[in-house]
Amino acid sequence: MSDSYEIENNGIDGEDNMGSIYHGLTQANIASSLKQTNKNIAVLTELSLDISQHDLSEYRLGVKNELKPDVCAYLELPTVPDEEVDLISVSQMPELAIEILSPRQAISYLIRKIKAYFALGVKSCWLVNPAIKSVTVYSQPKKSETFGMSVELFDNVMDIRLPVTEIFS
Repeated sequence: MSDSYEIENNGIDGEDNMGSIYHGLTQANIASSLKQTNKNIAVLTELSLDISQHDLSEYRLGVKNELKPDVCAYLELPTVPDEEVDLISVSQMPELAIEILSPRQAISYLIRKIKAYFALGVKSCWLVNPAIKSVTVYSQPKKSETFGMSVELFDNVMDIRLPVTEIFS
């Protein structure tokens, strides 16, 4: 899968509904497991992050105004100014951004996206690969550790411990 296919077929602002059965199950499992593991974090799926004030052109993502992680977590939920009006995009970056590889995505695209998250101030990023049942935890753009099914994932930055089997069950 070429990077150009990824950018050309990503819809408006580079984001596309890249879901699949395993992608959706994995996304739901991660959100549920994170919330059960740490009651003090706010876990959201498909939240639009407003990047309109940032130049991320060097990452070649084909986006201008928003990035949308599959799952993200905040230690403090962004403030909604009016309880009756929901926010559809937030400028406050999460502490954790998680990307799940879809059957139609190039892994190189998601790695560039992870580097962009770090440039935006995200503290930790995960790259989840349902096809091989692995999770790579990035503590810095070029520093990562990969966890397989038989181990417990440990994110030192977020202080999260999670059996990898929970993600892929």
